[in-house]
Amino acid sequence: MRPAPSAHPGSPPPRPDRLAPDYYTAVRVPPDVAALASVPDTLGPGSPAKVGILDLAFAVRGGRTELVERYQKTPLQIMRPLWIDPATPGMSYVYLMATGGGIAQADRYRMDFRCGPGTEVHLTTQAATKVFRMEHDYASQRVHITADEGAYVEYLPDPLIPFKDSRFYQCTEVTVAPGATVVVGDTLTAGRLARGERHDYRVLATDLRIARPDGTLLAVDTLRLTPGAGAHGNAVVGPGVFAGYDHVASLFVVTDRAPATEIADTLHDALSGLGVLYGVSVLPRDCGAWVRLLGDSPVRVAAAHNTAWDAVRRLLTGHPAPALRKP
Repeated sequence: MRPAPSAHPGSPPPRPDRLAPDYYTAVRVPPDVAALASVPDTLGPGSPAKVGILDLAFAVRGGRTELVERYQKTPLQIMRPLWIDPATPGMSYVYLMATGGGIAQADRYRMDFRCGPGTEVHLTTQAATKVFRMEHDYASQRVHITADEGAYVEYLPDPLIPFKDSRFYQCTEVTVAPGATVVVGDTLTAGRLARGERHDYRVLATDLRIARPDGTLLAVDTLRLTPGAGAHGNAVVGPGVFAGYDHVASLFVVTDRAPATEIADTLHDALSGLGVLYGVSVLPRDCGAWVRLLGDSPVRVAAAHNTAWDAVRRLLTGHPAPALRKP
């Protein structure tokens, strides 16, 4: 029997099996999270309702950015892209949604966003991401963002809210080609504060890795929150973490459209006097800048985060950030 012919040179790589555990299972799960792995008495990892997948590809078509490939598996989904900003009419705005209302035990999510050359893409969530209480196992989410040359990509999800006894790990990997721009933000709350839940989650861990297509590492941001694990009580409220505040937000800007020092100065000037604690720094290799801010008011923190985004958008594109409508 003759062997199967190899793929034609220049043909696209074979599509991955998106339903294989290796595809949606997080790699290198932190020990504090991995130690909680168990078989739930409800639906277990890999069950149809527990695996959410989004795989989206964007390309420039007819002068604007279009969604050219889409694969979605409930509980993750999107509606159609929108073009809602008159200042940037070619930018595609995509709202990410979860039909289950939140992340539950043994959930395994993966989202891939492939942004082709010259594309303009804004990715956000429909609402805050809630991580529900868990009695068994943990939940994880993998996010992969690829920005090809000339692309301008923003990934700005709404806040992550960990409920009491939740266990969650998220890994975000961003690949930025030379000549591309990626703006990545996040906001984390201490819990359901209106219910008196403040750092009552079991463990919360996140990793952000930003690199070039050849693997050159640009930035890494690692967060490990295990309330009560410190020698003097709750270790997540001290200096270097929440510092006694209830909300922490970050914004990373990787670009060569402006010098790194100019981006950092722009962020600093925009946030000065807004009533939040913040710090700004240039990223390694002068590839951009980032900011982390802290506050007790969710309204004030969200406003400061939007102000930082708006300042970066004006600097890099010459246009203000739009006011996005959400429920």
